[in-house]
Amino acid sequence: MKSFTLSIVTPDGVQFEGEAEELVVRTIAGDMGIMAGHVNCVTALGMGKALVIADGKKREAACIGGILSVLDGKVSLVPTTFEWADAIDMKRAEDAEQKARHMLDDKEHMTNVEIRMAEARLRRALVRQSVASTVSMH
Repeated sequence: MKSFTLSIVTPDGVQFEGEAEELVVRTIAGDMGIMAGHVNCVTALGMGKALVIADGKKREAACIGGILSVLDGKVSLVPTTFEWADAIDMKRAEDAEQKARHMLDDKEHMTNVEIRMAEARLRRALVRQSVASTVSMH
């Protein structure tokens, strides 16, 4: 299978740099798959699971926010948050879920912005848990 150059860089640093055969990420319009020869494009990232296949090995990660760029065969993934499945702290993700749910139980005392922020925290915690749970399944 043909490969392409993939760079995954977050505010915390380089998460991946090298050749990959496939990348699947959640964009704001839905899931998008990238393989060698993909047309040039730029899109905003949503919140979901990312799949990277490099050297025939699959790795999953929680990928939240940012942008994806494909330019002349080079793919740049610049997410706000990117955590490999095996590095996610499940207890921390569960605690974040409970905290967000607790906040949302008291919506009548929250502003619309606070509600949207709590809902985003809940979605982020659920994505992280979903991705981390796949590690134990492999």
